[in-house]
Amino acid sequence: MASLNVGSLGEYIREQRRNAQYSLRQLAEAAGVSNPYLSQIERGLRKPSAEILQQIAKALRISAETLYVQAGILEERRGEGLELRASILADPLINEQQKQALLAVYDAFLKENAASASGATTGGPATPNTHREDR
Repeated sequence: MASLNVGSLGEYIREQRRNAQYSLRQLAEAAGVSNPYLSQIERGLRKPSAEILQQIAKALRISAETLYVQAGILEERRGEGLELRASILADPLINEQQKQALLAVYDAFLKENAASASGATTGGPATPNTHREDR
């Protein structure tokens, strides 16, 4: 069962392929995937991995991040660690579960830093006094 993101991803890839004036077979060959598999991606029947999306993006000469956002792998952000996220997702040396774990840790650090920064600028809790003047 294909999700909405997969369908819109397939439509987006098809549109980019047509804009590049590639046939389905030409793009499949350039991306190193089978013709039937690429057809299934375009029709929203298959959800490609980050590696496959990177291969397709390279063949289409578009950014892999764009496809990751279309696939729902990355949230559209203002460049917040986008290159790092794309690199993690494209790394062939780690599996999908490991990639998601790394991204979760990264997001936790960003959230922690944002909370610390907003606490410091909005008069949040003071840091404990390490001096023993009042005892």
